[in-house]
Amino acid sequence: MTDIRFALAQIDTCVGDLDSNADKVMRYAHLAANNNAQVVVFPEMTLTGYPIEDLALRATFRKAAWNKANWLATELAADGLGDLFVVVGTVGTDRETSKPRNRLVVLHDGVVWAGYDKHFLPNYGVFDEFRIFSPGNKSMVLDVDGARIGVAICEDIWQDGGPVAELAEQHIDLLLTMNGSPYEEGKTDTRLDLAVRRAAEVNAPMIYLNQVGGQDDLVFDGGSFVVDADGTLLERSPMFMEDLSFFDLDTAAEHQQVGVIAAKPDPDEEVYTACVLGLKDYMAKNHFKGVCLGLSGGIDSALVAAMAADAVGGANVYGISMPSMYSSDGSKDDAADLAKNIGAHYDVQPIEPLFVSFQKQLDLEGVAAENLQARIRGVIVMAYSNSKGLLAVATGNKSELACGYSTIYGDAVGGYAPIKDLLKTRVWEISRWRNKAAAEGMGIGGLHVVGNEQGSKGTLLPDGVMIPVNSIEKAPSAELRPGQKDSDSLPEYELLDQVLAMYIEHAHGREDLLADGFDETTVDTVMRLVDRAEWKRRQYPLGPKVTALAFGRDRRLPITNAFRE
Repeated sequence: MTDIRFALAQIDTCVGDLDSNADKVMRYAHLAANNNAQVVVFPEMTLTGYPIEDLALRATFRKAAWNKANWLATELAADGLGDLFVVVGTVGTDRETSKPRNRLVVLHDGVVWAGYDKHFLPNYGVFDEFRIFSPGNKSMVLDVDGARIGVAICEDIWQDGGPVAELAEQHIDLLLTMNGSPYEEGKTDTRLDLAVRRAAEVNAPMIYLNQVGGQDDLVFDGGSFVVDADGTLLERSPMFMEDLSFFDLDTAAEHQQVGVIAAKPDPDEEVYTACVLGLKDYMAKNHFKGVCLGLSGGIDSALVAAMAADAVGGANVYGISMPSMYSSDGSKDDAADLAKNIGAHYDVQPIEPLFVSFQKQLDLEGVAAENLQARIRGVIVMAYSNSKGLLAVATGNKSELACGYSTIYGDAVGGYAPIKDLLKTRVWEISRWRNKAAAEGMGIGGLHVVGNEQGSKGTLLPDGVMIPVNSIEKAPSAELRPGQKDSDSLPEYELLDQVLAMYIEHAHGREDLLADGFDETTVDTVMRLVDRAEWKRRQYPLGPKVTALAFGRDRRLPITNAFRE
């Protein structure tokens, strides 16, 4: 009989920052040892950050990463942690081909004690590993105080056969997996179902250790867990936060003891948190301290501003009201109320004088005149960004991006777009959730996210309202001409989003959409708008992927698309 305590170090790493990532491993290794763990496991490619993409092809970086792994092993032993088995991810090199490898290493007794290379290299969706890495071809079983620990890396458990099938024949006591699995709605249940199947396949408990944090347009949600051989959930770490949890393995027991199981968030909270974490980490890893954005009084800019306040605090949000001759008093009031609620800086920069100056020279009409207003606003937002060192954030949603309902160099300016993967109807749902959470005591910055592991409630909202109710309830409008509403140019969002979901996320063609029950006029209108807007989407800022199919990462259609069937 062997009793082993495993520590699950669910941490947020930064791509390319070998020193900071290694320092974090040291801190968590000490915490694990102080809690009597014998094995501590970290996420996929811990030392290098993940995904490192073409950085892996740089030989000097691979050498530096390998040196860092050796340094870390030495330092752990020097700190009295030589007996601890520290399982980390890094980049290695295939000796035969000189190509990089996605590698798991075990640091023990002052050396890089063992290594395993990822077998299955995904090249679908957000992944491009097959092009970058060379695949491993050997399974590995670690002997830890007499217990047989089989290891695998992320995609190795998603594909049938391979190392898991080999481990099933080797009578292991536990399957240990490190993962860099990006977030998308509904994926937590999918991962758990997969783990239950793999645990049954190897007839042993399984640890699923996942990365947490934002990296560019990907968000890693953590949610690490342990399942028993019979599929019983034994442990679950919180989502979207760094965490160190523990699992005690008794190799002689028929069933393992159930430990701490973190509650799953509300579905709307989950998506909102993913967007906030994506923005928060993008800012931190690119050294931005604050954001600026146009506040129109509409729901999109209100939600983005609320997310920014939750990410970096309202005092670091610069909201700019840029009213024109078409802006309603209600919209101006809603923008001011939003800024007051979140404690943001609020400036009013009327655009009518600038618009008149342009018109004296250009004399534009129709859409050209409407776009001129948007582009004047874009110039103002970027002026704030440049002069104050702020990250300009775009406020467009997925419905608008899909249909091209945005202005290049206008409302599309910015370095990050927090809600670009949210359909308009989802924007409303999530806004209502954030107000509900505010009414229940979740203040500004009180979100359960990396940096708030201690559970601060944040700065409470005086009236329990974060987003002005009127911004949620009023009919959406760009207010670029008298009486304008979005429905003048687009189908009603309730209908539009249904068509978009089927056309984009389920890849239904025209015949499929008609069979789905949508009328011919709506189908033709939506398909035409979506196909003609691809060139705009290619130029839109990146933003967090939260659905199964996000523009830019997952959907790659040609800019010229004449196929309408």
